[in-house]
Amino acid sequence: MALIGKIREKSWLILIIVGGALLAFIMGDWQKISGGGEPKFGFGTVYGEKVSIEDYNAAYAIADLNADRAAQQQQQPKQPVDQAAVWNSFIQDLLLNKEYEALGINVGPAEFDAYLYGTDGFEVMPDLAQGFTDSTTGLFNAKLLQARIEEMKSSEDAEIKKQWEESEKYYVEKRKREKYFAILEQGAYVTNLEAKEDYLAQKEVKSVSYVLKRYSEIKNEEFNTSDVKLKAYFEANKDKKKYENRFSTREVRYIDIAIEPSKADSMKFNKLTSSLKAGLPAAKNDSIFVMKNSDLKFYTSSAYSTAVPENHANAKQHLTYPTYMDTVFKKANIGDIYGPYDHQGVTNIVKVIGFTRDTINARHILLPVAEGKEAEVEARADSILKVINNGNFVEFVKKYSTDEGSKAKDGELGDFFFSQMVQPFAIYCADKPIGEIGKVRSQFGFHIIEVLDRKGPNHPRLAVVQKTLKASVETTDMIEKGVYDLLYKLDAKLSAKTDVYAKVDLFDTIVSKAGYFARPVNIQDNAPKLYGFTSKLAEDKILALAFNEEAKVGDIVNSPIKDDNRYVLAVVSAIKVKGEVKFEDVKLIVKNDYLNDMKAKRLTSQMAGKSLSQLAKGSNNQIATAEVTFATPQLTGAGFEPEIIGSLFSGLKDGQLTKPIQGKQGVYVLRVDKTLKAPAASNYDVEKGQLLGAAKGKISGEASKALIEKADVIDNRRFFETGIRR
Repeated sequence: MALIGKIREKSWLILIIVGGALLAFIMGDWQKISGGGEPKFGFGTVYGEKVSIEDYNAAYAIADLNADRAAQQQQQPKQPVDQAAVWNSFIQDLLLNKEYEALGINVGPAEFDAYLYGTDGFEVMPDLAQGFTDSTTGLFNAKLLQARIEEMKSSEDAEIKKQWEESEKYYVEKRKREKYFAILEQGAYVTNLEAKEDYLAQKEVKSVSYVLKRYSEIKNEEFNTSDVKLKAYFEANKDKKKYENRFSTREVRYIDIAIEPSKADSMKFNKLTSSLKAGLPAAKNDSIFVMKNSDLKFYTSSAYSTAVPENHANAKQHLTYPTYMDTVFKKANIGDIYGPYDHQGVTNIVKVIGFTRDTINARHILLPVAEGKEAEVEARADSILKVINNGNFVEFVKKYSTDEGSKAKDGELGDFFFSQMVQPFAIYCADKPIGEIGKVRSQFGFHIIEVLDRKGPNHPRLAVVQKTLKASVETTDMIEKGVYDLLYKLDAKLSAKTDVYAKVDLFDTIVSKAGYFARPVNIQDNAPKLYGFTSKLAEDKILALAFNEEAKVGDIVNSPIKDDNRYVLAVVSAIKVKGEVKFEDVKLIVKNDYLNDMKAKRLTSQMAGKSLSQLAKGSNNQIATAEVTFATPQLTGAGFEPEIIGSLFSGLKDGQLTKPIQGKQGVYVLRVDKTLKAPAASNYDVEKGQLLGAAKGKISGEASKALIEKADVIDNRRFFETGIRR
């Protein structure tokens, strides 16, 4: 699209800045701490040292500034920063800087210049190559970049100087990172034997037949699952890693009680939407009717009222409608009324007020506007308009246009969807007659435009009345009363119990009888994250319940938690310390493992010494077949079974039957019908290269994990922000 919809000269800089913004965290009011004194962890620690608030403030200032710059340059709403991604990037940066210091990794002036300009063996970075291309040769021009840098360094504008400082820091850190991971990659090595084994694991194929007796075929009730039995099993197997607490965590079990409209609410809503559908065609002014009656206060008669099906490639930039309505709108006429229909949880009533073609082609002349030159440039545009026509348009493009991308194509932009262009440009192209030449102003300057063609399917322009069915005040009050009644019951019953885990079991029992299912959520002490909640206040209350200084298993909320369109009741169901294993915390896992082992013993005894046909006879079990490799431990019809696949490649000969083998889904008896040996290979260079590439590809992620674990990073942001004392 040439210059339209994107930044030319400064695109490289904006990308750098926005990328660098991932080193910053959008801070809230970090001073919001209840009580006096300084919390132990602040809002985070690395190697036991508190992360500096000043550093975050500086990073936030850069991130916020660059979010503003990007929004302004791209004419888009300011986008919030992904806080989780920012935290991870910031911490990684802190850890890597410690590594650079320890290893003596730095970037001197000569190396920096060579890196930036692509000399002395360095390749030019794509962002710079794109931003500083010679208009004649189409190649990167180092002199253009150098001139721009010198201009920024010597600028009297403090903002421009700051932009260069940020960019310089970004490239220095980028180069340090490359050098650090290059060192680590030197440690990646693959032997010929490893390559050969990988080749055989992928190429040797075994055709197998098997019978699977699933654990689910035996009822759980046939086994004694008393706490005495389960505790004995746990003691005998508690050294298994699956029972270990890798992190210190708090588990909360909760139910949600939806605030839903009643039948009476629905009937009243249906009457309202019927009335609106009858009123829309009779309205003298569509705009006033929409603004008065719609929950979404949006109306325009221009192309920006165009709606597209929800699966359209450009759906994010438009009003949308359900895909099934597409055939309806393709047959529609201006003035037709449709609805009510539900879309994304909202009821819609629409009036067709026009159509927009899917694809547009146009050409333009761009006249950029320097500061203080608005009137001068507009006068020049007006003078061109007086003499330009379809025949001499190309001549004026070559003489006046500064959009190098489209200039090389006689000003043509190629086919585009109108929303891919900035708004005033797009509206002109969608609405003006083909062949008409006119002028519009955008953030890029004045455009002299000729619409060349419009094609493809029509999309409807809609006047949309949206209404959302909500619970009435009366319904909400009734639901709230029921929630409080349930909470009072829970409080009374749980208070009578002294055993904390008995309280959790009783919580599950009571809410289950009330028609609700208690869902567990685990929250790590060193990185508290709580998913599934809409309201930050609701998150804070859950965190406060689980992590207040006096929190213990069996504690319940002291009042219902309101989270958008639901109430939440919760109980602290477990407090797990890293490395510690309590039977109560893993009771459900232990029970499942115990039952599977008991069932496996019974099935193994029943299946021993029998052929596949005997095992399949008189039962629902069938002789299944599959082709397997050692590299892919999947068994068709059964799923992921690494132990089973491993047994098939441990010297088992064709025609040989295995003993009953315990797997994840049940007990198997298998037979290898045929082994297709791997073709002979003179070398294993391909496999070696693939393994080495995979090993190097994992280094960055694995190194980051190792550094974080070594540094004992604590992410205390949510606790700190919530006011929880830690």
